[in-house]
Amino acid sequence: MSETRVHGADAKTAHQDLHSDQGALRGEHPGRSRNPVIKVADLAWLEFEKPDLERAKVFALDFGFQIAAHTDSELWLRGTFAGSPCMVIRRGRTSRFIGPAFRAAERPDLDRLARATGSDVRDADVPGGGKAVDLLDPSGFPVRVVHCGEQLPALPEQPPLLLNFGTDHRRANATQRPPREPSRIQRLGHVVLETRVFGRALDWYLDTLGMIVSDFLFLDGQRDRGPTMAFIRCDLGSVPADHHTLAMHLGPGTGYVHSAYQVTDLDSIAVGGEYLKERGYRRSWGVGRHIQGSQLFDYWRDPDRFMLEHFADGDLFSSDVAPGWAPMSTSGLAQWGPPATRDFLGASPSPQRVRDVIQALRGDNEMDPARLLGLLKAATS
Repeated sequence: MSETRVHGADAKTAHQDLHSDQGALRGEHPGRSRNPVIKVADLAWLEFEKPDLERAKVFALDFGFQIAAHTDSELWLRGTFAGSPCMVIRRGRTSRFIGPAFRAAERPDLDRLARATGSDVRDADVPGGGKAVDLLDPSGFPVRVVHCGEQLPALPEQPPLLLNFGTDHRRANATQRPPREPSRIQRLGHVVLETRVFGRALDWYLDTLGMIVSDFLFLDGQRDRGPTMAFIRCDLGSVPADHHTLAMHLGPGTGYVHSAYQVTDLDSIAVGGEYLKERGYRRSWGVGRHIQGSQLFDYWRDPDRFMLEHFADGDLFSSDVAPGWAPMSTSGLAQWGPPATRDFLGASPSPQRVRDVIQALRGDNEMDPARLLGLLKAATS
C-alpha cells in the first residue's frame, strides 16, 4: 500500500481523505429524525429461507454459530452472548433473504409502533416467546420489530489471546498456539442492504425506528444530489453503540448484500478462516481492517452464495457523534488488506444483474444514468 509521508504535524497518508472526518454542508441530510416513532435497541436476528436445512446447518457450525433450536422446518442459530438468536433459516423452495428483525427497547414500544403504522402486535415465533410488529420498508423488505420473552443464556466464550506489546510483557514461559477450530460467533453485528430508493428507505429507518447515521458516502462530483450510502447505528443515548447496525447503499438491485458477526479477536478471524478454507468454502475478501467502522474483517460465501462476515474490534459511537461525509470509493473500504475483490463488490456480470440495471433505469426510483456511471466509477476508484 503506497503512502505519501510528510514529517511533522502536517503528515498525511494516502487514506486520510477517505475517512469521514468532515461533517455535513449547509442543507445536507442531518442523519437523524427530529421525532422518531420509537428507538430500536439493536438487531435481533435475520430471516432467510433455504431448501436444504442440513447443508445450512453444516455451514453454520463451520462458520461458528451454535444451534439454538432445530425442527424439520426451522433452524435457529445463535452466538455465545446471552440474548436472542442471530438468525432463523426456514425451509423454502428457493434460497432467499426475507428481512431483518430489530429489538425494541421496551414492550410498550411495540404498542406505540403498531398505533403509528396501523399494524398489529402479534405473538413472535421465536424460542422463548415474545411479541412482534411486522412492517414493510420502502424497498419492500419485511421488517420485524420484536420484544422477546426469555433470553438465551450465555455460552462459553473463545477467550482472547494474551498478547505481548513492546515492553508490556503479559505472557512469559508460555507459547501461543490457537487451536484450528471454527471462529466462535458472539453476536450478530450488522446487515447491509442494496436499494433503488435509498433516500426514502433511509428516512423510513430514521423516522420509524429512530436510528441515526454514523457516516454518509457520496458519489464523486454528485455530492449536491445527496448521499448514496449510509452506515446507520442505534440511538442508545450516552451508551456507545456499534458504528453501524444497518448499512444501505443505492444500487440497481434490491436485496441482501452481507451480514456480519462478531468474534473475539484477530486470531479468531484468522484461524476460523483457515478452518473454513480447509473445508472448501470460498473466501470473498479479507483479511483486512475497514475505514468506516474500523472493524477487522473477513468475508465468506456460504453454499447458497450468501455473504457473511467475521469481524472484531469495531467502533462504538454515542448519540452525540454527528455523521461524517466522505466520497464513495473501493479504495476507501479498507485501511489495510488485499484489494476488494470483484466477488465482494458484486462486479461480476450476470444475467440477473443486467436485468436489475435495465429495470432500475426504466423504473420509478433514484437510479438514473448519472447515478449508475457514478457507482461504476466508485467501484474502480
